[in-house]
Amino acid sequence: MKRAIIIGAGQGGTALFQMLMDIEHIEVVAMFDIQTSAPGIIEAKKHHILTGTDWKEICHKQIDYVFEATGKPSVLLELRKTLDSKTMIVPSQLARLFYSLIQDKDQLIQRLNEQMSIQETILNSTHDGMIAIDSYGHVLIFNKAAERISGTNASVAIGRPIKDVLKSSGLPRVMRTQEAEHHRKQQLENGTNVITTRVPMFEEGRCIGALAVFKDITDLVEMSDQVTNLKSIQTMLEAIIHSSDDAISVVDEKGIGLMINPAYTRLTGLQPEYVIGHPATADISEGESMHLQVLETGKAVRGVTLKVGPNNKDVIVNVAPIIVDGAKRGSVGVIHDVSELKALHTQLEKAKKRIQTLEAKYSFNEIVGTSNEMKVAIGQAKLAASTPATILLRGESGTGKELFAHAIHNESKRSHHSFVRVNCAALSEQLLESELFGYEEGAFSGAKRGGKRGLFEEADNGSIFLDEIGELSSSMQAKLLRVLQEQEIVRVGGTKPISIDVRIIAATNVNLEKAIVENRFREDLYYRLDKFPIYIPPLRERMNDLEQLAVHLLMKLNRDYGRYVQSISKEAINNLTTYHWPGNVRELENVLARTMIYMEPSSQCVERHHLPPLHHVNAAPNFLNQSNQLIEVDGDLQQVVNEYEKTVIIQTLDKCQGNRTKAAKVLGISLRSLYYKMEKYNIA
Repeated sequence: MKRAIIIGAGQGGTALFQMLMDIEHIEVVAMFDIQTSAPGIIEAKKHHILTGTDWKEICHKQIDYVFEATGKPSVLLELRKTLDSKTMIVPSQLARLFYSLIQDKDQLIQRLNEQMSIQETILNSTHDGMIAIDSYGHVLIFNKAAERISGTNASVAIGRPIKDVLKSSGLPRVMRTQEAEHHRKQQLENGTNVITTRVPMFEEGRCIGALAVFKDITDLVEMSDQVTNLKSIQTMLEAIIHSSDDAISVVDEKGIGLMINPAYTRLTGLQPEYVIGHPATADISEGESMHLQVLETGKAVRGVTLKVGPNNKDVIVNVAPIIVDGAKRGSVGVIHDVSELKALHTQLEKAKKRIQTLEAKYSFNEIVGTSNEMKVAIGQAKLAASTPATILLRGESGTGKELFAHAIHNESKRSHHSFVRVNCAALSEQLLESELFGYEEGAFSGAKRGGKRGLFEEADNGSIFLDEIGELSSSMQAKLLRVLQEQEIVRVGGTKPISIDVRIIAATNVNLEKAIVENRFREDLYYRLDKFPIYIPPLRERMNDLEQLAVHLLMKLNRDYGRYVQSISKEAINNLTTYHWPGNVRELENVLARTMIYMEPSSQCVERHHLPPLHHVNAAPNFLNQSNQLIEVDGDLQQVVNEYEKTVIIQTLDKCQGNRTKAAKVLGISLRSLYYKMEKYNIA
């Protein structure tokens, strides 16, 4: 016998002591605790076990096990330093586990005994005789009904060969053939005629015995019709229940589980043994059992939301009572899984939001224009899309630079990754920096906990479109240059470089060469950006595309305004071609939108009289005289454009009575861009 001591006489040590006292091969020789009044000390004294406050008082060499139940690491450490290596130290965690396992074992044995008792009661309560043999032909089961029908005592039959008990038994034959025999007539040794059903019993594919169930033929004849009908109904009901894709559960009048189908197990994750024979609340993880409510009220419930099973599945349940001869005999519930629908809805919403911000919406098929100028621009853009080079889109405001950026990304190898759009003129320098590069936690007042990823990180492996690149401050130009040179960024407030793989598509309507001369734009950044420049012509340089563009825009506006305008007349087109279009395609869309708003809802063609006066659009004059001919101006094209832009700004400021914010809005540019242009043209 092994000798053991327990250190720690609290609740855990006391429970451990009581358990060890019931184990035959372990003798508890002492119990220690710094509290002399600890419950374990008192319990040990009742059993005349040695107690004390210092475990070092006992001779350790004679001890086989030391159970440490204090839970203190220092005590465990001292034990390991002091005790001989032959003495096994059982830490408190292991002791608790040991105690738990022993307790579980006792509970399992108790449950097994209870089940065996229930099984014996069931076997002896049935009116049918039941005999079972093992693989050697020896009798295992011989119930009370078998005693009554055969006239043989169970105490004599059990353990003996079946042929010595009932010579006419067909169980040995079933063992050999391993085939069931149903409703066979048999005459027993006492002359009783019975009808018996014999079935082989299998375990893991191996025949381990056979079972016979039999009854007097008189009773069988009386019940045969009823049994046939019941079997047919049961088979049909089971087939219906098991074939349903909806989970089904049935409970009895006390709310105890009777039946579930495979769909129920798939939905809840609960096997039949965890539900059948258990209360109706066994599968509920959140909410109240509708089975119990229906059994209490006798009224069906529908469309109740619950969470079921260990995975907290969201479901909707319909439950109805089972009424037999006016009495409630149970209830049946049908469970519909809605968790997948909720998850899909959440994913769809997230996908929608992400697509709206990180997806390029347009392709080259949506760029309208067949003029030579546009063919050149589109051809260059398609070539640029097939390369990893940085792209610089140049052209006036409203020519479709962002449309080209979308199309280039969608045509490139990066099309399956993010496309991020940034208007460099729309944000202040500090805000633009934190948006582009992100920031670390605590980088500035109001920074989010954990920091934030920047747009360059969001665009990793994809493309980033930097619109109005010419409006960047000198500081931001330097930081962008580093990104282009090193392919890495540093978050605001951070020091660790983050590598990125992003293709930059920049766009500007600013004369960058002039800005370089005026020291407003870095020359080294210009050469980094200008690797693949693409010039997008203004509308006035491709008037051949105007009609095609107008029809395309009308179709788009039809969707926006719910109209059905299908065409535009030649007279209207001719009128539109006489205008200079300083706002380009954006201005054309604005004009057509205003036109459509004031047209009769039934009108399907834009006529000349529908168009608004073009000289009022954007509150800016054009350089056309009364004969619709361009006024001759001295100087090159850039000087003409500059002079025209200056005139437009002055006229707009006059119309807005000097309100610069309103003027910037009318012109369709940022306030920052307006201030720059006023300084450029010396406009007070």
